[in-house]
Amino acid sequence: MAELTEATEAPCAAGTPLLGSMADLLGDPLAAYLRARRDQGDVVRFRAGPPGLRREIYGVFSAEGIQQVLATEAANFRKDNAIYEELRQALGNGLLTSQDEDYRRQRRLIQPLFTRRRVEGYATAVTSEAAALAARWRETPGGADGAVELVEEMRGYALRVVGRVLFGSDVEQTIEVVRDSLPMLNERARARALSPVKLPRDWPTPANRRAARAQAGLYALCDAIISKRRDGRERDGREHAPGPVPEDGAGPQDGAGPQDGAVSEEGAAEDLLTLLIRAHNAEDGSLTRAELREQVLVFFLAGHDTTATALTFALHLLARHPAEQRRVHEELDRALPDGRTPTAADLEALPRLTMVLKEAMRLFPPSPAVSRLAVAETVIGGRRIPAGAAVLVSQWVAHRHPAYWEDPERFDPERFTPQAEAGRPRYAYFPFGGGPRACIGQHFSTLHSVLSLATLLRAYEVEDATDGGDIPLGAGITLLAKGPVRVRVRSRT
Repeated sequence: MAELTEATEAPCAAGTPLLGSMADLLGDPLAAYLRARRDQGDVVRFRAGPPGLRREIYGVFSAEGIQQVLATEAANFRKDNAIYEELRQALGNGLLTSQDEDYRRQRRLIQPLFTRRRVEGYATAVTSEAAALAARWRETPGGADGAVELVEEMRGYALRVVGRVLFGSDVEQTIEVVRDSLPMLNERARARALSPVKLPRDWPTPANRRAARAQAGLYALCDAIISKRRDGRERDGREHAPGPVPEDGAGPQDGAGPQDGAVSEEGAAEDLLTLLIRAHNAEDGSLTRAELREQVLVFFLAGHDTTATALTFALHLLARHPAEQRRVHEELDRALPDGRTPTAADLEALPRLTMVLKEAMRLFPPSPAVSRLAVAETVIGGRRIPAGAAVLVSQWVAHRHPAYWEDPERFDPERFTPQAEAGRPRYAYFPFGGGPRACIGQHFSTLHSVLSLATLLRAYEVEDATDGGDIPLGAGITLLAKGPVRVRVRSRT
């Protein structure tokens, strides 16, 4: 714990006498965070709500402070706050929301499913779906010169990829239900977490009934697929067949983990649900049917929306910076001669495209803020954080902090050369979180994003089709584009 001696109270962000910062946090939280850091410094108190119902939230914006919260003092900052409780109620106690031994057990069972070797087995699922999207763009009204609205296009595309990775051949029956239900439950969790007054979930209000129907539909869908797959394995007598330890050394080293290899006898990557069902070790046993459903729902939530955001804004930024787009096209032409399909082995040959993706995720971080609850009193940046305080760290602010980024609003992929990255504090850039709760799917997200961009940009040039102004943004659990993000696609062949 940081030393409490001579710590001072954090300054309070500007607000109104009646509601404090509530209007700012509900209306434009991204601007509120930036303004608070600029005016009050790297540790700021937000007071939100009317007297008697007012809550205080401590914003922590320096790389050093963020490292304390997420890494060096991670045990003192727990997921006991309102947003995670709402997500637990909506989606269950999966890897995103669980804590303590529940989390450690789940992580031990699931970590071996996300080694580099296993993740790279999903490259074909990514590129085949990306190629199908590129072909569909050629067939849209107006041909390849038509304008594309990226937000919905990338969301639907990323959902198909994640569904295929999770469910394999069962993907088709999942897409419509997940697309209709998951965003609504996501937004409802955010709204309830911010509300000073919450109606009981079992009251028969229209919102509660809609949420119950959406949750029931998702649960029924996942349970049916899990039961079919699991019952089939049990009939075949293959539930816990022995298998090798992961080859690359990631994850537990005691023989724990999924059974068999990442690739089936036919040579195709096994879907993630099959591997989740198979995951077993002597210490932790296996995931129950309810736990399997909870992991699937968390992977859908965390796996598609964040990647869709990264792809949307990477294409948007390249459309607005044609010189940078030319550099990417030149790199793709060198790395993929004769227009061949990219593979996981090509990632190292695409450093410029990877730098573009990283810069897009700096300017438009898919997760703009992360919240925790302080267990014990501590000090961050010389400011006292009381026990029980709500604490927020923000990628949106850290990625624009002038102490770490020169001209921070400028798009500049050169910020992510190896030399530039080595010269910055670790938590000046943290799109995937950090510490013991860092995103388990980081490598999959990077593989998914880079191969998707490579496939689409090999086929197309993109031109900005907006009015040239800023894209209006909102902050839910993920970054939200509140208006269309349009590009015109032109075939390169």
